Amino acid sequence: MAAGAAVTDRCTQYALDVVAGAVIAGEYVRLACQRHLDDLEKAKAAPYRYYFDVKKSEEIINFAEELTIAEGEEQENVTAYPFQCFILGSINGWRTKEKGHRRFRTSYVQLGRQNGKSFINGILACYYGNFDGYKYGKIYCTATKQDQANIVWEEIEKFINSDEELSEWFKVHEHNHTIDCLFTHSEIKALSGDTKSLDGHRAYLGIVDEYHAHKTNQMYKLLEGGIKKLKSALISVITTAGFDLKSPCYKLYEYCCNLLKGVFENDSQFVYIAQLDAEDDLYKKENWLKANPILEFDEDALENLVPIANTARDMGGEDLRDFLVKQLNMWMQWSNSLYIKDIKDWKRCAVLKSLKDFRGSKCYVGVDLSSGGDLTSIAIVIPYMVDGVKKYFVHTHSFIPASRVDDHIKTDKVPYDVWIAKGLVTVTETLGGIKTDYKYIIKYLEDLIKMYELKPQLICYDPHNASAFLSDLEALGFDSVSITQTAKELNDATVDFRLEVRAGNVEIEGVEVGKDKKKVVPFDELLTWSIANAKTISNSYGEIKIDKAVDEDRIDPIDAIIDAWKAAMKEEYKPDTNEVVNEWLEMYEKYMGKGGEKK
Repeated sequence: MAAGAAVTDRCTQYALDVVAGAVIAGEYVRLACQRHLDDLEKAKAAPYRYYFDVKKSEEIINFAEELTIAEGEEQENVTAYPFQCFILGSINGWRTKEKGHRRFRTSYVQLGRQNGKSFINGILACYYGNFDGYKYGKIYCTATKQDQANIVWEEIEKFINSDEELSEWFKVHEHNHTIDCLFTHSEIKALSGDTKSLDGHRAYLGIVDEYHAHKTNQMYKLLEGGIKKLKSALISVITTAGFDLKSPCYKLYEYCCNLLKGVFENDSQFVYIAQLDAEDDLYKKENWLKANPILEFDEDALENLVPIANTARDMGGEDLRDFLVKQLNMWMQWSNSLYIKDIKDWKRCAVLKSLKDFRGSKCYVGVDLSSGGDLTSIAIVIPYMVDGVKKYFVHTHSFIPASRVDDHIKTDKVPYDVWIAKGLVTVTETLGGIKTDYKYIIKYLEDLIKMYELKPQLICYDPHNASAFLSDLEALGFDSVSITQTAKELNDATVDFRLEVRAGNVEIEGVEVGKDKKKVVPFDELLTWSIANAKTISNSYGEIKIDKAVDEDRIDPIDAIIDAWKAAMKEEYKPDTNEVVNEWLEMYEKYMGKGGEKK
């Protein structure tokens, strides 16, 4: 980019260096830097809403370098490393052309451990608290626990207490972790998971520390709900990767990755994700700089990581996982027993197909029956052939009693109400809405069979709680079989389904997302959630079945699939005689020609 080469501000210079390969960086940092450079070009055109204010960008970096670090043997001035200049400069420099408000209203930064995450948020809080011109603002340092929320707050306190001139602008109240900003009358406060304390407040700056540890997105959403009327408000998430692929942080991480790839478009979201690339050698120390950009400037710390990496590699297990997640900033589920170890394998199963594309097909039905008021699920598995390769299309649906919806939203911490509105879950009203009426399942199955002319070969059900279901099932007139829920009985199906997922032979209904509909994601979020919940347990013979870690981790949809899979995997493709005859006649006509004579 010839025009950009002349720009000397530190934020843009970092972007130029990364794109040119002068700085070791992973794919997502390169994409973030290219986005900055591309937007500089867009800003030259009148229709683009934003421009980059070099003065504002440099202003916050200069402010940072006027601060003092008191921790250690002696005080020293802050040195803003190039990657920190890019983060701070981007957040503060990009502005709206119309009124000069900050462009980025949400920021997601993911760095390895000990890369100055709390340090960056501390700078933002100090600057926006007293030196941004906004009066009576609320700045919240939030985390799941008070001790974690205090970390960023204490970083701010250290900046203030170590600089006599700076301390004149603030008043610190340690007893309630509050700091008064004397010039703007703003307030900086540390808050833990007591989300009620955020209700009714509008945060000018909302800091979400170590978001990977949050079990729900409630705190983030409360902050988000309060900023919509503030023109330059910012929610700043700075975190390491985590161990829970069902967490709201991982969902935000995936969204931000796709945003950088161009799947989504959101000019108000800043993203900086420092991690290794998929093909990188995990034990090559130069690659560690991709997840730990600060180590480029600390050779001793980089060398100290070598024995840690070697020990983690040799010990394996939890030690290796901790190294990969915390030091190399890689998302990884904590459990060795995770059924689908890479959830991306499952999400790649999404295709632009639905049951209507399999009208008239043979299928196998699996039913996982609940005890009382829990989730009940049904699965339809349709085997078919593509170029000699056996494929499977899978459809699931779940049922829940009306009186249990609110309880399950609270205990399971997932949006059943949204899934109900989306048509993924049917609410059963009869039997007092206390337990699932199995007649709903029979009716749902019956309707699908008629609508798509499906040909169920076998209905496979969990015998537990099945007595009431069987009497209704007989009316359908299809063959059924009881599937005992033991590792011995389910091992082959459990293993085979996972292998077929990895091989790309399982298909589920998907939906196009993104600005140009470039990406297909699973439509059934409940099914994906249950897949992520599934763990494996084994018997003394090493045979496995799926299970869950806690009661709130529902696995009913995948249980229903495994039940159906036990029969579906044995299905051998036997062409219909009429289909064979019709294909032969079609080929014969082409060969002989319309006149009935050989061409």
